[in-house]
Amino acid sequence: MQIFTLMCGIAGIISPNPSRITHEYLKMMADAISHRGPDGEGFWISPENHVGFGHRRLSIIDPSAAAAQPMHFEGRYTIVFNGEIYNYLELREDLTGKGHEFRTRSNTEVILAAYAQYGEDCLGYFDGMFAFGIWDEVEQVFFGARDRFGEKPFFYFIDESDKSFYFASEMKGLWAVGIPRRIDPQALLYFLALGYTNLPVERERTFYNNIYSLPPAHSLSIHLQSNSIIIQSYWDLDRSVRVLMDEKDAIERFRELFFNSVRRRLRSDVEIGTSLSGGLDSSSIVAAASRQRGGDGRYKCFSANFPGFEKDESSRIKQVKDRFWLEAHFVIPGAQDCADNFTRVCYYQEQPFGSASIYAQYKVFELARKNSIKVLLDGQGADEILAGYEKYIHWWLQELYSERKLRQFRKEKREFIKNGHNLDWGIQNLFAAWLPGMAALHLQNRTSRRLKRNSELDESFVRAYYDYNYCYKPFVRELNDILYYDSTQSGLEQLLGFADRNSMAHGIEIRLPFLGHELVEFVFSIASDFKFRNGYNEWILRESMKDELPASIVWQTQKIGFEPPQMQWMTHPAMQELVHESRKKLVAAGILNKGISKKAIRPEAAFAADNRDWRYLVAGTLISI
Repeated sequence: MQIFTLMCGIAGIISPNPSRITHEYLKMMADAISHRGPDGEGFWISPENHVGFGHRRLSIIDPSAAAAQPMHFEGRYTIVFNGEIYNYLELREDLTGKGHEFRTRSNTEVILAAYAQYGEDCLGYFDGMFAFGIWDEVEQVFFGARDRFGEKPFFYFIDESDKSFYFASEMKGLWAVGIPRRIDPQALLYFLALGYTNLPVERERTFYNNIYSLPPAHSLSIHLQSNSIIIQSYWDLDRSVRVLMDEKDAIERFRELFFNSVRRRLRSDVEIGTSLSGGLDSSSIVAAASRQRGGDGRYKCFSANFPGFEKDESSRIKQVKDRFWLEAHFVIPGAQDCADNFTRVCYYQEQPFGSASIYAQYKVFELARKNSIKVLLDGQGADEILAGYEKYIHWWLQELYSERKLRQFRKEKREFIKNGHNLDWGIQNLFAAWLPGMAALHLQNRTSRRLKRNSELDESFVRAYYDYNYCYKPFVRELNDILYYDSTQSGLEQLLGFADRNSMAHGIEIRLPFLGHELVEFVFSIASDFKFRNGYNEWILRESMKDELPASIVWQTQKIGFEPPQMQWMTHPAMQELVHESRKKLVAAGILNKGISKKAIRPEAAFAADNRDWRYLVAGTLISI
């Protein structure tokens, strides 16, 4: 069956003032994000001139005009859509049975039919990544929505003079029509001082004043007659649900959901590749994809190598390559190339990013595009739902201790140490286990003090924009609490944003099997010891894949992550020159103290806690683009 699907950039204007809606404006917005859809464009303005949509098209499958956007349905609904609905074949069959007729095989038309059938409740039926806007000509209502985890972006601006509403896949689309590009000094402060790439208690705020992001799992409705805007959540993880399952059944169910998620994300008529880091998550996707493809040609994977770097994972990548007969492609990012492309990467990212790993990811996607790949599977999301990061060990031990499972606590602690984890678990962790609310307050106070004592930031700048509330730390009683926070509140959304902008800079769609919502809901419903057991994190994934992957991959104990040699790169003259220039710009703007110019640059590893000079580099570049 031929599949009609598009990835793209979307833009639009909804206004009670007809003069705001022009083809020229819509084209300017769409042209600014043309990299997201280099294969074509489309525009539509409503009969009353109150709504206008623009679309940039990346033709992954269907080059015909039938699936072009903006798309109309039943003489009433019009949509612009960015994303994929992976279960659209199942939905199409159901909606056909309910009397809806389809003229294309696109998942875009399935969204329209689902909205016509279910209204706003249609969102609960979608398994996918999406950001879209629908205009209902009969009800005179605009309905926009974003997927559950924020894989696809939706930025907007409201002109307070007449309540005109502008939206776009990237902020460039807004700036193109004169919406001011003014960095939010408060967001800048918290990035420079603490490394925050968003303000955790105000998820809708961006790095720029008056430009907002629709939060993941939220919808937005604009009623033109009343000119009212309603934003509301349509989905959340229910942490109170607990499913009691024995070990065998839990592993079988996890494996079933994971393989189904991969299967749905393999639906395509174009060649699909995979990002491969050499870690458990991306290797598991390769294994699942290879099994379901059944040896259908050489499967391409794309990786970054860092020769001579202690955290280079080339050897693990080779093991997976040899196991599945992969056609492997490698890029070797370097300091000079990073310096040469730094402004360009910042241009695409638009918002701050905390390490050189984002540049390395940019190069992997570039490599895939050079090899004619438009779709990549990627392992993002696994660490947040399955406790893949080492930091989660402390929360797991605290859960065991607070629940008085002392025998299991002592056993797991021994196993973690045996597996090479450096556990600094002492009196503070005991305190956090018994008094999680006080622990959160203590961490917030400590973060606040660290910010205010930063001697490199201009004192008046700190005083003007400091707010204790933005030093917020979540209340963590059990492991799922911190996984929920990182998956749905702060952390994962930012990583997905980096990946979206890096991939779309090269006209590539990324698909994330670990973020199938049915899989995520199941993982959060089972006991924590399915995530941690015998000194291993992501235990249920390891057990599910132990017959699919080499044991050295399945049972590796030291997670490297996607980490480039940033410390080494920061000693390179070209990178140091960029840092010095960024420092000067920040001093001139009254953000850093003048004394910073006399200090030597302090190279730090990509994931170091106090990565100040990297932050200065990013901020100084962003304020001058």
